[in-house]
Order: sequence, then C-alpha cells, then structure tokens
Amino acid sequence: MMNANQIRQKFFDFFENKDHKIVPSAPLVIKDDPTLMFTNAGMNQFKDYFLGDKTPEVRRVADTQKCLRVSGKHNDLEEVGRDSYHHTMFEMLGNWSFGDYFKKEAIDWAWELLVTEFGLDPDRIYATVFGGDENEGLGRDEEAAELWEKHLPKEHILYCGKEDNFWEMGDVGPCGPCSELHIDLRPDEERAKLDGATLVNMDDPMVIEIWNLVFIQFNRRADRSLTELPEKHIDTGMGFERLCMAMQGKYSNYDTDVFTPFIKYIEEKTGVKYTNSYDPSAMTDIAMRVLVDHLRAVSFAIADGELPSNNGAGYVIRRILRRAVRYYYSFLNMKEPFLNSMVQMLADKFENVFPELKAQYGFVSKVILEEEKSFLRTLEGGLKRINTLELTNNNLDGKQAFELYDTYGFPIDLTRLIADEKGWTIDEPGFKAALQEQKERGRADAKRETGDWEIVTEDNDVEFVGYDDHDVMDARILKYRTLVEKKKPVYQLVLSKTPFYAEGGGQVGDTGTLLINGETINVLDTKKENNLTIHFVDRLPENMSGLVEAVIDSEKRALTENNHTATHLLHAALKQVLGSHVQQKGSLVKDEYLRFDFSHFQRMTSKEIAEVEQIVNKRIRENISLEEHRSIPIEDAKDAGATMLFGEKYGDHVRMITFDADFSRELCGGCHVSRTGQIGFFKLVSEGGISAGVRRIEAITADRAESYINSHLSELNTIKTLFKNPKNTIKSVEDLQEENKALRKEIESLMAAQASNMQGDLIASAKEINGVKLITKRLEGMDNKTAKTLAFNVSKELDDSVVMFGIVDGTKIQLMLLITEELTKSKDLHAGNIIRELAKEVQGGGGGQSFFATAGGKNPDGLGNAFSKLEEML
Repeated sequence: MMNANQIRQKFFDFFENKDHKIVPSAPLVIKDDPTLMFTNAGMNQFKDYFLGDKTPEVRRVADTQKCLRVSGKHNDLEEVGRDSYHHTMFEMLGNWSFGDYFKKEAIDWAWELLVTEFGLDPDRIYATVFGGDENEGLGRDEEAAELWEKHLPKEHILYCGKEDNFWEMGDVGPCGPCSELHIDLRPDEERAKLDGATLVNMDDPMVIEIWNLVFIQFNRRADRSLTELPEKHIDTGMGFERLCMAMQGKYSNYDTDVFTPFIKYIEEKTGVKYTNSYDPSAMTDIAMRVLVDHLRAVSFAIADGELPSNNGAGYVIRRILRRAVRYYYSFLNMKEPFLNSMVQMLADKFENVFPELKAQYGFVSKVILEEEKSFLRTLEGGLKRINTLELTNNNLDGKQAFELYDTYGFPIDLTRLIADEKGWTIDEPGFKAALQEQKERGRADAKRETGDWEIVTEDNDVEFVGYDDHDVMDARILKYRTLVEKKKPVYQLVLSKTPFYAEGGGQVGDTGTLLINGETINVLDTKKENNLTIHFVDRLPENMSGLVEAVIDSEKRALTENNHTATHLLHAALKQVLGSHVQQKGSLVKDEYLRFDFSHFQRMTSKEIAEVEQIVNKRIRENISLEEHRSIPIEDAKDAGATMLFGEKYGDHVRMITFDADFSRELCGGCHVSRTGQIGFFKLVSEGGISAGVRRIEAITADRAESYINSHLSELNTIKTLFKNPKNTIKSVEDLQEENKALRKEIESLMAAQASNMQGDLIASAKEINGVKLITKRLEGMDNKTAKTLAFNVSKELDDSVVMFGIVDGTKIQLMLLITEELTKSKDLHAGNIIRELAKEVQGGGGGQSFFATAGGKNPDGLGNAFSKLEEML
C-alpha cells in the first residue's frame, strides 16, 4: 500500500512525464486579489493567465496547493470533524493547460493516472458531465461524454446540471463546463444492493468526488452573458486526502496516514481512545478530528504570514485555533495549551513538500502557544458568564447563546452540553437568527458591484517604468471599468505604460495625475489586482483615445523611497542586534512613516533600540549605493544569500536589492533610494508587541525625523526653563517627583485621619429599613482608596448593613456600595445589580460583585435621588 508521500510523488512524476512543470504551492494567504482572502482552489495562483493579464512562461504546469475553505457548501467551520471527508485546510493536486491541450488529453490522462498508474478499480468510478442549461443557451457537453465512453460504460457517465457541472471563477470572469470523477468506496455487498450512480452528488460519505476537470472556454460578463474565450484552458483539482482514502482502502480521510500519526499522539497524551465513530454524540472522536484538521490550517497560515488577530484573515485563523482549543478543553479534558505541541511533528511530515513550516516551526509553535494561553483564560471567563446569566423558565435566550459563541468562542454544541447538565433549554431559532444577522452584516460590508472591463485598446502587455521614470508621455488607456463600493462609484483605468507603483510589499501605491486630450485626471491610488496595475481615478476621461501623460507625485515617492530603504536597513540591523531569528512579519511604507513587524519574543531594551538606531544611521552616513538586480534567477538570488519572506509567492526570476552585500540583501519589488545618504536621518519612535511573538516598530526619516528631534529638544528646553536652568535637569525632575510623593503620603495620612474621625458619626447616623442598617454619605475630595477602607471599617462595626458613599470631585461623581455578606444571602441583595440602577440617577454606569460595587457619573446633583432610590429598593 502506498503512503501519502508516495501517492503525491507519483502524481508529480506522472505529469512531469507529460511535459508539465511542477511548481510550488502558493501561500495560503492571498495578497493581491481583492476577491479572495485565502487560496481556496489550486487555480488561484494562475488567475492572471486565465484572465489574459499575464503570459505564462510554460503552457503546462502541475502542483499540490494548500487550500483553505471555511465557508460555503459543505464547508461550514462548525461541521468540520463531524464527517469523514471535509476539512478546513486540504491539499489540492492539479494539472493545468494554458491554451495548450484541452478535453481529450485531460480526460485520457485522468483515467490513465487513476486506473493504470494508481490501480483504482474502474468499476467503482463514475464521471459526471455538464447536462446543458436552457437559460444560458448551452447544450449538453456531448464531447466530454463521448471521450469518457472510451473508458467507461454509459451507465457510469451521468449528465448533471449547472450547479454541479459548470464551474465559475466568480461573478464575472473565465468559466466553463466541468467533468467530475466520483468513486464508490462502499463494500461489495452494499454496492450489490444499490447502484452507486444513484448516490453520486448525494452527500454519501462513501461515494465521493475525487477529481474535477474544468474546461475553461467562456468568459462571464457583468450582464451575465457568456462569450467564447480566444484560448481554451484546462484546470483540474483533485482532493489529496480523498485520493489517499481511496488508495489506502479506508472509509475516512482521517484513517489515512495523513492524519493517523496525529490522532495516535493525541490518544497517548490525553489517555482517551479514538473509536472511529461518526455518531453526533461521539464528542471525543469529533474533538480529535477537529484538532488534527485545525492544526494544519492554523500552522500553515501562520507560516505563510497570517497571524491570528481580530479582523480579516487573521480573525478567521483565530476562530479556527479557538475552535480547536474549545474541543480539547471541553471533550478531551485538556486544560493546558496542547495544539502547539504538535507543530514540530507536522513540520517534519511536510518538510519536503511545504518546507516553509519546518523553517519556522519554533516561531509558529510560540504564536499558537500564546494564543492558546489567552483563549483558555477567555474560556474560563465564558464559563463564569454562564453562571451569571438570567434565564426565563430555564430557557437560554438565542442572543445569550450567540454572545457565548461570539464573545467567548463557545460552539453551540458546547452550550447545548452545558444546558443539558443544568436542565436548560436553548432558543435555537433565536441563536440561528443572530448568527445569520452577523453573516448578513459581513456580506453587506463586503458587497461590491463590479462592472465589466471596457476595452479601449486591444493589448494585454502593461509596462511598469516607475523604477527609472516618474512620468511618461506616450501611454494609452487599455481598458477601464466602474465599481460600486458602499453605494459610491469607483473608477479604474489600466494603462499600456505607467510610472505609478501599485501597492505591494508593504509600500503604498503612488498618486499623481493623468493628462489626456487637455483633461487632467487625478490618480487617487494605485493597486494590483492579480498581475494588473490598476489606477484609481477621481473620474473617467471624456475621451479615452489618444496619448496619456502619466505623472506621479514625485515628492511623495521620494519620501516613500526613503522609508522603504530605511526598512531594509532596519531589518538588517535588527538581525545584527537581536539575532538571526528575526524575520519580517509585515510592513507598511508610506511617505509619512514606516512600520515594521518582526518575529521576536520579548520587548526590546532601551540599549537594543539605541544600538539599532545607531547602526541604521551609520549606514545612512556611509551613503551606500543601491545595487539592483532587476531580474535574476531565483536560484542565483538564494545562492547570493538574499533574504526571502515567508508567505510570498516568487517567480523564476526575481528582483534583488542590495545595500552592501555584507549587510542588507533582500528580494523586493519596491522603490528605493539610489544612495542611503538621501535618507538623511532615521529615528525609531515606538516599539511594542502586536501579537504572540511579533513586535512592531514605527520609525520616521528625513525631515520628519528632524522635526521630531527638534520638537523634543524644544520641550526639554521649556522644562529646563521652568526649573530655572539647573545643571542637572534629570535630578531636578526626580527631586520634584520625590517631593510630590511625600506630599501625597501626607495627604493620604490626613485623609485617613479624617475618615477615622468620621467613622463614629457614620455609625451613629445609620437608619434601619426592613431589618437593614443603611448608611449614606456625600464625601468631598476623598480618594477612592480611603473611602473604600472607611466603608469596610464601618460595615465591620454594623451587622446587616448597607453602606453607600457618593464621592464628589468637581463635576464628576463616584458611587460606592458595600453590602455585608450576610445580607447578600439572606435578602438576596447584589451590589453590582443595585448600583447599575442607582448610577442612572447620576448619568453614569458601573457594576461589581454581590458585596461591593462602584459606578462613575457626571451629574453630582443626582446623588440625593440615588440615596432615595436605594432606600426605596430596601
């Protein structure tokens, strides 16, 4: 029996023998495609070829692609782990033809590989083909059906509708009919009872799709019409984990050697036996499948540069990671971080196919560990929150269930489990409605209406000249379109030649102007969509024909170049001072400042910061010349020791930027100064942590750095003047602080004495209401610490007492409420709940524990009403 690595390699060898170039997987995280957050199909990295925006260097390629799907048909995150064959991250094996071979070769080779090379039983294989669509004006794909008849009996060739057998890249763009290969993995006795053809596309876990052959021959326009593409392409995708299941004679992806080593590890560490059950109540088995699936998604996403965060792609990764933690915490009785312990094992397993994880497994493990620690604390908070929920008739409101899901990360099945233990019911329709409302909000925020590109000049070649020129006189408009984002029109132009740098590699896009037929058009931004440089303009020109003069904002570009080169110098200096473990994890390069994120697990010391600044400024003063290799084979760049960023997709040829070969050499597509002296001066203004294992530096250069220093010197001179120009300003400030500290202690001592004197009068003023001794008092200018001590001292002298102070400080007021512990039980009084009501009288809010609570307000005149309301409540 072939293992997973052998199966993958056989796929590569087969297509290499068919003259395909084997290319590496693109990163999971997509940087330059606004329509996608993650790579969700093997074709994503080749979209430029299908769209005609880029000419392929070779016509045939094959690869295995890391894909991530956490939404859409069959891929709801909350369902992963419950069945045998769906995943968040999976590998997609694929072969592509860019205007070379078409249906015949794709079908013949798919059959040859599956049956002749892999030895799968042909009697178990079914092929689906497109059955036509009247609304689209498309007939049945008889060509594909006839090609399959060479290999399969007619009863194994099934015509299916558009939903299953017509593939589209998106709302607009290349598309075409497809042919899916399904395999029936059921035991022979079951196959004898029921024809497998009846189970194709019926979600049967044993009759599954393993390969999709897409015949890209149309272009979908914004008006939903279809036009023929000038070149026809092949795009295939085969689920690697499903192929391994079929090849290894298993009934579940999780039973293959892709996953079994990890399940065995979990068994050993938890002492829980995996029973291979898919019963919905088999929560320990579900938990193990969740862990081995989510481990891959989280680890590879982090290795590709996407750190867990509270928004965008980072939020998706955090959600996946937290779901894994919820399951091992709740169902495997693991109360300490656990997922991180499997990262090295995963890195070793994929070392030869996805080496980026092995190269960073220490960093990835640390990030996951810190995320786990943080969420375990949050999870504890969720359990405490459950104990404070107010229920009606023991029914958990749908909004409360959603709060547990959204704020504390509780999956609904965990909430159900807790509810069962407590004898509660759950408002499931209310929960689903709240969840749907959140999804609809997300869709509304992301809604974007895209028009078709209108072709002005038939030419797909776009030349970027911005490294050398800041303006061009002879550009032409190739195409334009109008988008609607948040109900506002957005205008976009593509030029044949442009000096405008498109946002990328952390550097912001250029702005400037276009002059065409005497009309001035402002360029507001420049971005890259796949490989296409798009100019965002304030309006479309009235006349699209004629030559265009394109001029960038040179001053903005020069300042941006200063900061980009400074970022390279900073990166090199950080490695020199902190160590070789430093890796870039993100950057932002603008004309105003630069931001640099890097891997490091502790705060930089003042000495380290000063040393980094010193090194960068020394390199600036040395006025080092830029050494640029605009197009160098990537292997040569590696041999030259160039720094490469994880999570970036590099081509066969790259641009290498060097400032002293022994100091800074990086692969970079951005804009730089010709000599470091142009930067003038570098000043680091902040350093701090942004997530586990990642620090962020912000810095400024040139005029801004000079202004920053002058501003601080001016501030220092003002301070010196206030101290009458002492010889030692630092000592004068320290002396003042010590004097202030001593005076504060004296004031606190006086306040404590005042409070002690008040204690007897307060006890004597107590009112008895319904068996409760109530003390209320307005306090002027007393600090909270003294007031709290006074309240507790008074309550010690009076059993069954309630003490409330209103501490007034100008236009602000602080309410303080203390209830003796006996009363919280005998009369079911809760200080936190009571003070929330009282705070309304002073236009404020607050809360706290059952025996002690505080609230702030901005209307001291309402204090009397608050005291009266408390009496009424008692």
